[in-house]
Amino acid sequence: MEIAIAGAGIGGLAAALCLHERGFGVRVFEAVETLQPLGVGINVMPHGAGVLHDLGLGAALDAMAIRTRAIEYRTRFGHLIQSDLRCVEAGFAYPQYSVHRGELQFLLLDAVRERLGPDAVAAGKAVSTLDQDAHGVQIGFADGTALRSDLLIGADGFRSRVRRHLHPDEGPAHYEGTMMWRGANLQAPFADGRTMFIAGDHDVKFVCYPISARAAREGKALVNWVAEVRHDQPRAADEADWTREGGRDVVAAFEGFRMPDIDVPALIRDTQRITQYPMIDRDPLPWWTQGRITLLGDAAHPMYPIGANGASQAILDARALADCLAAHPGPEGLAAYEAVRRPATTSVVQSNRLSGPERVLDIAAARVTGPDDRIEDLISADELEEVAARYRQVAGFEKRTA
Repeated sequence: MEIAIAGAGIGGLAAALCLHERGFGVRVFEAVETLQPLGVGINVMPHGAGVLHDLGLGAALDAMAIRTRAIEYRTRFGHLIQSDLRCVEAGFAYPQYSVHRGELQFLLLDAVRERLGPDAVAAGKAVSTLDQDAHGVQIGFADGTALRSDLLIGADGFRSRVRRHLHPDEGPAHYEGTMMWRGANLQAPFADGRTMFIAGDHDVKFVCYPISARAAREGKALVNWVAEVRHDQPRAADEADWTREGGRDVVAAFEGFRMPDIDVPALIRDTQRITQYPMIDRDPLPWWTQGRITLLGDAAHPMYPIGANGASQAILDARALADCLAAHPGPEGLAAYEAVRRPATTSVVQSNRLSGPERVLDIAAARVTGPDDRIEDLISADELEEVAARYRQVAGFEKRTA
């Protein structure tokens, strides 16, 4: 069976590796002319990391990424609200990794080319037309070429052409009114060099974490940050362009942030390149699969970057897809894959719209009035753990049981 994948992002490449492992013939088609290691920091949750370890990529991940010890939720005054441990020592089967998105993508790309062959990924192949019958899918590309495949997996991202083919009347992207500024700065480490923190509240929030094991080995930290500010009059979601340059004027919203281990305003000012992007997602779809075509990753379930879970869910899609097709080759396997993954990812999308694990920030913001307040006097540990445990269950990375 020959399977075509549209999109050479993290989800599409992970799917190619998982499907190849199961014995399927796979080719990946990417719209851009030249693949480049773009983006800044992302996180791979323990369940997603488990898939990558099973694919034999654990040692490469450890050489490239940071094994995140914990996610700390903090007030704007620097109070520690909660430390949500994410490491193996805390009981997870695999680590959480903080990593540069482009480096992870190219780790997967190199593995695909090594295992599937140097021609397994074709660039400059944007999907233009699709037509299927009982025996296969005819794929037309924008460059005038065409291909016939037994199955097609649409892993072509937020602006997926495969999704548009399946759901031509879908409405616009959903924008909840928050703009994000992002950057990464090489500097001295902060905290223990393995900590991610999220500070502020739903209206003004700062996310910060190191993403490079190479920098750590040199005694430095490549610090990835995201500054989020809610706007009363949000821009249209269709204006979103994740490569759009952003200005340092966003620093004004964070002048009052006082962290014990890093100067937030200085970090923003010192970053050479800043991009700006609205926080957007799409409403969950009623179905992903039509005959021999299905969706995966951001093409299937684009979600707010809350809970640091988007890449992990795409990797879980990849594993489930390969398992289901191994058990039921053909359209039946695609239907089985959707039955497993669509309800699970719909729950994550909906939870992220309600702030997911970051709801503890709003709980604290409603009760903490200044730097002299004591968190333990205002919020119980059980209340905080309930929020964290609920999201771990929704996202699917619960701790091991004895």
